[in-house]
Amino acid sequence: MAAAARAFWIVGREAGEIRHETLRDHRGGEVVVRALFSAISRGTESLVFKGAVPTSEYQRMRAPFQAGEFPWPVKYGYVSVGEVEQGPLDLVGARVFVLYPHQSRYIVPVPAVHRLPAGIPPERAVLAANLETAINGVWDSALRVGDRVAVVGGGTVGCLAAWVARRAGAVVQLVDRNPVRSHIASAFDVSFALPADAAPKADVVLHCSGSAEGLDLACRLAGFESTVTEMSWYGTTIVPLALGEAFHAQRLRLQSSQVGHVAPAQRSRWDHARRMQLALSLLSDSVLDVLISGESPFDELPSVMRQLTDHPGDTLCHRIRY
Repeated sequence: MAAAARAFWIVGREAGEIRHETLRDHRGGEVVVRALFSAISRGTESLVFKGAVPTSEYQRMRAPFQAGEFPWPVKYGYVSVGEVEQGPLDLVGARVFVLYPHQSRYIVPVPAVHRLPAGIPPERAVLAANLETAINGVWDSALRVGDRVAVVGGGTVGCLAAWVARRAGAVVQLVDRNPVRSHIASAFDVSFALPADAAPKADVVLHCSGSAEGLDLACRLAGFESTVTEMSWYGTTIVPLALGEAFHAQRLRLQSSQVGHVAPAQRSRWDHARRMQLALSLLSDSVLDVLISGESPFDELPSVMRQLTDHPGDTLCHRIRY
């Protein structure tokens, strides 16, 4: 039977609304998922909410189940955890993660749902997309056991990248201008430094701050012939970089990392599904709950998105409850 659903749409610059939708009947090979939680991917979603997606990126920036077109109206997002209501019998009742926008109920093909491993609470599973991004960034950086790693930017992705790098055997320093991030660094068994106190000569630098100042700092922290892996996305913002200083003398390399493609060194053996299952399995560690900085009911999402875009404060991962 057709079912009712409610979805969050961005309808103008920093303007959102919840719309009622009617789902069609699901077909063979599809499931109906009832959302339990979603989460705001604050960096990317804030750029979409502000209409800051470059025209050249309208197609590449599409979310897997996006509806509408940039700049708006658009239904955008990729963090949803829910329970399968209808579909193959072996999936009915299963808790799953889906790269779906903020919506109370939806239909997707069976391959689009990722079953949560036993013991992974759905409340924590909203971190899966950001953790997948962090894993890919660490893969792109090609860090090795014992490397000195500087992670510049202590947002959700930066903190998760620091956590993954530490688990991979690196000596990690998390650098952020917000001293509140120090308690997360402590929980993750990594050191913390304000920008002025950050240790230089890093073997690997992961830049996650989304700011020009952060990227400049990342290059200054990089050791001789090391690589700065750029994990930020700037939308329409032009980012200046001081290439006339030590960049050439230090023989530095700046490379991008983007989760849409599996890191080249892994690509011949890993696909997106395997990478996502790795991310979900790593969510068994309850220490990651420290990254959930707030929660709001779905009905408040339009105002919450506006508030987090204009005044992010200490927000990391903000969870939406259905």
